[in-house]
Amino acid sequence: MDRPAWAPEGVDMAQASPARMYDALLGGSHNFEIDRRAAEMGKQLVPDLPRVALSNRAFLRRAVRFLVDQGVRQFLDIGSGIPTAGNVHEVAQQLDPACRVLYADIDPVAVAHSRAILGGNDRAVAIEADLRKPADVLAAARATGLLDFDQPVGVLLIAVLHLLADDDHPADAVAALHAAVPSGSYLALSHLSSATRPEDAAKLGANAAAQNKIGIHFRSRAEITGLFGPWTPVEPGVVELPLWRPESERDVHETPGRSLGLAGVGRKD
Repeated sequence: MDRPAWAPEGVDMAQASPARMYDALLGGSHNFEIDRRAAEMGKQLVPDLPRVALSNRAFLRRAVRFLVDQGVRQFLDIGSGIPTAGNVHEVAQQLDPACRVLYADIDPVAVAHSRAILGGNDRAVAIEADLRKPADVLAAARATGLLDFDQPVGVLLIAVLHLLADDDHPADAVAALHAAVPSGSYLALSHLSSATRPEDAAKLGANAAAQNKIGIHFRSRAEITGLFGPWTPVEPGVVELPLWRPESERDVHETPGRSLGLAGVGRKD
């Protein structure tokens, strides 16, 4: 396999990546054949899987706009993935050019492409970091000097916690992020769920583990709500992706009652 010019040296092109699979589902071009095959297999099992990706992306944009409306002007996006249209910095800086965004991802392809896109934008930075080590994420974030942790931060965990097994202690990671930011900060979280379609969730989870060696953990509504821990959910709470403050019919990519994802926003009081 020829390595594309945008792919960093040393990237394993024979191993699918959640970030690149998501990019493929969204119709992006920064993915490998292995990622496209994995995404296509998922679509064969659950044909409306691309709608879940679109629904998740729409939630991200709405959440960022909501946080800007609440006065948040800096964002820490962990598990940010491959940049596509409607990135956090685009949405936030359109509302206020002073907004600052720090992207963090474990996938070097995502980080490399983010840095290429962000060239010339001194208010947006991308770093490589692993959410399973929240202390390291926070240390790397502070080292950039981009964010002021004495001021409210919008922490974004969009479609990333379902990649952490229970043994990775995702709730502890969320709690560590809560402890690191001041009152008035917010957490926006989305997560694949077994709440509405347990059979489809089981098929996708089993396929990811067997074919791609990727653990995807479809959690229940109660488990996802529990991940917020000390963060206080804002209305309407933890709901299906298209039901979190939809702004128009264009936000409803999935039929309510059929979404494979749940989402919510919490505040640090």
